[in-house]
Amino acid sequence: MGQMKSIHIIVATGEWDQDQLRYRRHRLAEYLQNHPETKEVIWLCPTPNQKGKHNKRLSNGIYEWTIQDLFPQKVFRFGRYIDAFHKIKLQPLLLYLKKAKERYTINLWYTFPGFPTLSNLFSWNKVVYDCSDLWTSPINGKNSILSNFRKNIISSAEERIINRADVIFCTSEYLRTRIIEKLGAEEKVFTFENGVEFDRFANYPTQMDHILPDHFDGTVLGFIGGIKPKLDFDLIQEVAQKKREWLFLFVGPDGTNDHPKFKNLLTERNVLWTGSVAPSEVPKYMNLIDIGIMPYKSSQYNQAVFPLKLFEFLAAGKSVIGMHLPSTKKYAEQSVYALLDTNDSSQFISACEHLESIKNHENYILRRKTLAKTKNWNEVFEDMFQLV
Repeated sequence: MGQMKSIHIIVATGEWDQDQLRYRRHRLAEYLQNHPETKEVIWLCPTPNQKGKHNKRLSNGIYEWTIQDLFPQKVFRFGRYIDAFHKIKLQPLLLYLKKAKERYTINLWYTFPGFPTLSNLFSWNKVVYDCSDLWTSPINGKNSILSNFRKNIISSAEERIINRADVIFCTSEYLRTRIIEKLGAEEKVFTFENGVEFDRFANYPTQMDHILPDHFDGTVLGFIGGIKPKLDFDLIQEVAQKKREWLFLFVGPDGTNDHPKFKNLLTERNVLWTGSVAPSEVPKYMNLIDIGIMPYKSSQYNQAVFPLKLFEFLAAGKSVIGMHLPSTKKYAEQSVYALLDTNDSSQFISACEHLESIKNHENYILRRKTLAKTKNWNEVFEDMFQLV
């Protein structure tokens, strides 16, 4: 008798197509979906507004199953961490899984600490926690009565998941250390940094048309991804004012809720923002950029982050400059990746001027690609899967 096929439930932060960005959890879901031993992948997620049926098959074959929030307003999202608000709504899914239990192995993958009660409502074959964020720390770093209330709720939900999980993966050593502290043990906790769909970025010759101003042939510094308050808009504005000959390109949805500092940055004549773009187009935008920028602020939240973009820029042969990202320190290398621990604009400029001077240097382009190639998502997930 062969191996029993598996059903994988992935607890995700939002609907598959939410804000058009692709995170680690999307790639994990696709990896599992394409695995020969997989029967089905279910993407289980909260939704502020239920539109239509609460379960549907996506075009990639993954089965999306939504659980409606208490109310659509953002302030009520804490219900995702409190059993009473979703226990009943999870019943149809549990019924569905009970029927499948005799024929399949059924694994639960948490990619954020939502619906903690799920880990106890069913006899799972394996419970996995893939932790990619400091969930208890507000992105904007501000503390308030409300954020402390949220922090405590999320913290206790996460603690339950950590204690129940058979194996825990973290995207940075910082997160791993933190989870080991909570757990009081390290046997089941592993670090697996984010990877890259190498071929999508490395072998992509075409550029996006009609984005850069006509006749512009200067240096383009680019950021690709969700634009959030964790970025240092003041710094970029200062640099843009000092270096008018450089163009700053931001590609991705505005996740700042119309932050005045982001709006202000966009008033600079050498700053361009495209808005949200289709994931399939990202490599074309990548090819417009000379230097990838990851201008993060110094915060507890950012200490834990391992940015998805680092290896994507490198796979495309681009040099990168990062700020306040201790998790990436070991990849800092002359002419490949510059890491700063300051928000001093003149240091930022001189690091970029060095990268600008070697932007078309074949040896460095090759070195960047070689580094990124060791980080292919498929191999990252293969290694994780072995531990499950």
